[in-house]
Amino acid sequence: MDKFIGKRLDGRYEIKEIIGVGGMANVYKAVDVTDNKVVAVKILREEYMANEEFSRMFKNESKAIAVLSHPNIVKVYDVIFTDKFQSIVMEYIDGITLKEYIDQQKVLRWKEAVYFTVQILRALQHAHAKGIVHRDIKPHNIMLLSDGTVKMMDFGIARFARSDQRTSSDKAIGSVHYISPEQAQGGVIDEKTDIYSVGIMLFEMLTGQLPFEAESPVSVAIKQIQSQAVLPRSLNPSIPKGLEEITMKAMEKNPANRYQSATEMLEDIDTFKRDPSIQFSYKYLDQDEPSPRAVENARREQEKWRERHNGSTGRRSSQRSQEAAAKLTSFGRSEATSAKEQDSASESRSEKVQRRRQRTAQRALPYDEQQEAVVHSHTLPILGGIALAFVVVTAIFIFYLLYENDPFGRVAETTMPNLVGLSYDEIKDSPEYDYIVMEVDGEPAYHEQYGRGVIYDQLPVAGKAIKVGAVVKVKVSSGTKLISLPAFAREEATVVYNRIQELGLEYTSLDVNDESVPKGYVVRTVPEAGASVPAGQVVTVYVSLGTDKKMVDVPNVRGLSIANAQAMLESFNLKLGNVSPVEDSEYPAGTVIAQNPSEGSQLMEGSTVDLNVSQGSAEDQTSRIMNIPLPDSLTEICTVQATQDGVEKHREMLSPAEVGTWKVAFSGEGTSNIKVLIDGELYLEYTLDFENNSYKIVTDNRDAF
Repeated sequence: MDKFIGKRLDGRYEIKEIIGVGGMANVYKAVDVTDNKVVAVKILREEYMANEEFSRMFKNESKAIAVLSHPNIVKVYDVIFTDKFQSIVMEYIDGITLKEYIDQQKVLRWKEAVYFTVQILRALQHAHAKGIVHRDIKPHNIMLLSDGTVKMMDFGIARFARSDQRTSSDKAIGSVHYISPEQAQGGVIDEKTDIYSVGIMLFEMLTGQLPFEAESPVSVAIKQIQSQAVLPRSLNPSIPKGLEEITMKAMEKNPANRYQSATEMLEDIDTFKRDPSIQFSYKYLDQDEPSPRAVENARREQEKWRERHNGSTGRRSSQRSQEAAAKLTSFGRSEATSAKEQDSASESRSEKVQRRRQRTAQRALPYDEQQEAVVHSHTLPILGGIALAFVVVTAIFIFYLLYENDPFGRVAETTMPNLVGLSYDEIKDSPEYDYIVMEVDGEPAYHEQYGRGVIYDQLPVAGKAIKVGAVVKVKVSSGTKLISLPAFAREEATVVYNRIQELGLEYTSLDVNDESVPKGYVVRTVPEAGASVPAGQVVTVYVSLGTDKKMVDVPNVRGLSIANAQAMLESFNLKLGNVSPVEDSEYPAGTVIAQNPSEGSQLMEGSTVDLNVSQGSAEDQTSRIMNIPLPDSLTEICTVQATQDGVEKHREMLSPAEVGTWKVAFSGEGTSNIKVLIDGELYLEYTLDFENNSYKIVTDNRDAF
């Protein structure tokens, strides 16, 4: 049994089961007992603890992911490095790898492949913006959730590209079927390295095959450097031409011909999604021949890799693979040379054989047929003369037509004007553009930058030399597409991010504390649900961090006055709730005789505590009537309240201007604090003296009403 199962790491992560075995680490399912959350714990294997290279890679992974925060990248919650073990606590993903899904489906529908690729590119867009190059992009490192969300993981050999531009020749170079040519050659790597790997994955999803296969990793690496992949449509004709072009551009051998960023590739995919029939006219032209040194570097790198992983057996296998690769290279050259010689020789031999067969066939004919052949031999020259005469007459006729019509007469040239941004209706009949013929290409389409009726694209493009009278194809906008924003409140944030992007919108997120919404779920959006927003607009998503308040014990306030009870509650970060009077009580008036919740209960900070307050014995109380003048400026119905020592005694709905004077009675002994409120705002405050049957104003806010 694994020694970690059943153990609790760092006092909080209880290991339940092993869920993955990798090259240098094992992954376990665990429970964070502090908040009862399921997590994944990646633990470096014990045999690699002393290996500086593996330890460096493991720490590098934690460092890389720690700076990343994206819905399509696995989250890191904690990192634990001790003398006994090294571990990374991550988000638990309940799903399968993209590789497993591809193996199940064989060939993915192109829309599904695009959906996954967009999420992968968005994750890379975020990582590259942070200066991190993954260097090991492959479907084995992409987790697929049941809702179609993908999560990128395994940044073990990732590198901070902005601070480290060393070559990869002395490091692990990723998985051989997905590495870029520059990785295989031990060259300098950057973001375009990951783009190449994405192209390989897209090829595999669309065709069910890898573009480069061979018997050994060395041979595959050499193919990555030297060979051109077949076009995906030759394996799966249902792939749209534009998507094939995107795939092949991502897989360009020369990084300069490749997509220069994830953003650039996403833009082409977005264009393709709007019009799947589009063609970009990209060509897979990178035929740069790698240098012998590059090929040799690739062989050496793979030999090192095999030695590290397979020991002496790996060395022997690598040597055999090297020999096989050398034979494969020399065989390719010799085959190319001999093929030319054989083609030439075959052509010469075939001509001789053909003539010999004709003579033999003629000799083999019966006498009558031989005579017919002779007749034919005399007739053919006559027919040839007739044909020649026909050709001459036709040529004279064609010359006459050309002379009369002058089709090759020189037509004036001009420069194509820029029509983008102009109103089609305003310029289509304008004399300013009478030297070109404008035709609308297709139906008007939504465009996020140009309004209704405005030209957003043209062919030929502006600045190109054209003939006067040339036909110009223009595309016209039908206006900005407005999208009705759904209600996303209380939905899981990562799901909302993907839905927003699927709607054609962008998003930014802000974390806020909220008691009512669980952590990681959406509190609200700006614009709000139901708003109509143009395509491409940024939606701000407010995501709950959960409450930032703590649980506190409720203090005992029985026997205290209301004022002292309120002060006590506030010292515990609690609030005074409802105060209910208790008539004819044995306790002195104004004394708290009960509370809810009771002492020792636990409440969230900011919660309220209700009190029951004694009004004293009926025999000890004296009744007094107060005449309270109400403002004659308030003619509408208002809520008028009167409290005695913080306890509400009277509440009425009335029109102050009509009532004029409000008469209310109070019972008690000694003195009491009387407050009069109108619609919740303090109007007058009195001190009522029961013994002297008098009262005086303490606070006067009548001018405010």
